Amino acid sequence: MTPNELVAAACPKIGALGSAFYFHPDTLAKGKELGLDGFRWYFLGRGGVLGDVESPVITAAFGYFTPALVDKMWTTAREKVEPRDAGHRYMACCADLGRSKLAGLSGLEAYCAAAEKVNAAVDPAGLSLYAGIAAEPLAADVPARAMQLTAVLREFRGSTHLLAVLASGLTAQVAHFLRRPNEYKTFGYGDDGPAVTDADRAKLAAADTLTDQLVLPAYSVLSSSEADALVAGLTTMEAALAS
Repeated sequence: MTPNELVAAACPKIGALGSAFYFHPDTLAKGKELGLDGFRWYFLGRGGVLGDVESPVITAAFGYFTPALVDKMWTTAREKVEPRDAGHRYMACCADLGRSKLAGLSGLEAYCAAAEKVNAAVDPAGLSLYAGIAAEPLAADVPARAMQLTAVLREFRGSTHLLAVLASGLTAQVAHFLRRPNEYKTFGYGDDGPAVTDADRAKLAAADTLTDQLVLPAYSVLSSSEADALVAGLTTMEAALAS
């Protein structure tokens, strides 16, 4: 498997699996214990790795939400829970999902070893949300660690893609509408989406290609057998989380 083939095979799975804990019922229950609804828990938990910062910092890191929505969610959430504590607790929810769904799966040790090798090869410059989650301690047990590493690598690609979108000449708003039109309003925008053109679609495709190019060096550190282990682990995890 070439590095390009690895990126093509692994990154879509990482994108889906790495966010699986965000709105899982067990995660939502933990947020409710803290007095937070699901959306506020998502903002404070995911963004809490950046510390007790003002809402524009979170807006910049998340990229696709309107500043007004971020300010409302972040400000009201951090009135109830200290952001760094929320960040730790949110990663614990990620670990707990791994323990509940991935225990006993074969190949997770090799998956973790490969994922950690990729993570260690990442240059975090300009990738604030990734840098924040990558600084969080990982669980010692393999199922939890596998889930957390997947979330970390998801933020790696997500932060990189945001840079690629802007570098390709798109606004985050237009990119979001093109990618997730059914979630446009949920991210704080109005009912009517922006006018988009074929040129905008071409720019988004260029951003996808640029993202692959930017993450490629980190994935290129894996040997062929390590690349196989990474994809095999993701495939196994995918089936377990879907069951």
